[in-house]
Formats: sequence, C-alpha cells, structure tokens
Amino acid sequence: MILPGSNLRSVRQPAVNPLFRAVRPGTTLLCALGLLLVLAAMAWVLWVYAGIRYYADRNEARPADAIAVFGAAEYDGRPSPVLRARLDHALALYQEKIAPLVITLGGGDPTDRHSEGGVGHDYLMAHGVPDSAIIAETESSDTEESAKRLAVIARANNLKNIVVVSDGTHLFRVHALCESMGLNVFTSPRSETRGLSAWDAFLRTMHEILSYTWWRAKKAV
Repeated sequence: MILPGSNLRSVRQPAVNPLFRAVRPGTTLLCALGLLLVLAAMAWVLWVYAGIRYYADRNEARPADAIAVFGAAEYDGRPSPVLRARLDHALALYQEKIAPLVITLGGGDPTDRHSEGGVGHDYLMAHGVPDSAIIAETESSDTEESAKRLAVIARANNLKNIVVVSDGTHLFRVHALCESMGLNVFTSPRSETRGLSAWDAFLRTMHEILSYTWWRAKKAV
C-alpha cells in the first residue's frame, strides 16, 4: 500500500557532536608526528640540560700538561669580572702545580687594540706567572674557534692532557668541542663571583642549550 507523502514521518538521525566526528587518517598521522617531534625536542633539551649540570657541578682538575682558559670579555685591556674569575681559577690551579703551562684563549674586536687571550696573558704575568709558562691565543672569535686553535697548540707542543677552565654552564659544550678535536681534556669550573639571579641562570643555560644544539646540527649536515 502506498501512503500519501504527507503521512510519512521523517526519521532524523541523531545529531553528531563535532568533537566526535571521524578524523581523517592524514590528520591523525600529522598530529602523531607533531606530538613525536615535541616529545623528541623535550627529551633533547632535558638531555643537554643534564649534561650542562653534570659538568657545571664537577671539578675534574688533575695533573696535566697545560691549563687552558677560555676567553670572555675584556674592557680596554682589563679583564671583565667573568674573565678575571676564570683567570684567577687558572692561576690557583697553576700555583697548585696542576700543570706547568697556561694557555689563554680568545681574540677580540678587529678595531680593538686588545684581545681576550692577550689580556689574560698580561693578567697572569702581573700575578707571578712567567712569560715562558704562558701561551696566548689571540685570534679566535668564538668557543668553537678557540677549541680548534687549542688543538693546534696542543699538537705543536705535544700536549696530551689539558685542564680546561671556564664558567660551569659553558664546560659541557667546551668538553664536547675539545673532544671532537681529538683533545683529552678535564673540566674545571671557575667559582661564581656573585650569586646569579634565576633569570640570569636561565639565560645562560638556554644560551648553552641553543649553542650546543646548533653545533650538533651543523655537524650532522
């Protein structure tokens, strides 16, 4: 029997909540990949941070062939507080007869009359270290170049073991760079001259995480 259309009741499907609509497979895959990338980035940052803290809190100073001081800013021939703290730590190690030679590293602005390595050399001489016990490297413009030039100096002078001095947060990257150059180094962090604010400590750590990551990315290319 055919009933008039006006007597037919329309059967409506229940409304579907947009939150429960089927997600396209492609969208699901992209979301999963995005989540994996985020987790991988977080794991990488945590791994680098753990390495930074490990070397910042560890003094490996022991008898060696040389002590290498990584440079920091100098002010018209005078070491900045950071550079002075590094030099004072190297001086203390030298006086403890950890090594018979100190290498000061770091160039400067091309328009400047002074370099970080040269200022370090003069500072150590003024504090009793003889000129014959100091090698000043004055050309490098960053940490990676300093490590490369340190490797050249080590080979030229037959230096097998080197104690490297810098800020604690810097030493994870310094150790990795030196190791990649074939150097056998022991890290020794300088003492903090003043307490760091939480913000300053965060900025230092982030700088090292980003710098180390950039270096590793360049090596991988």
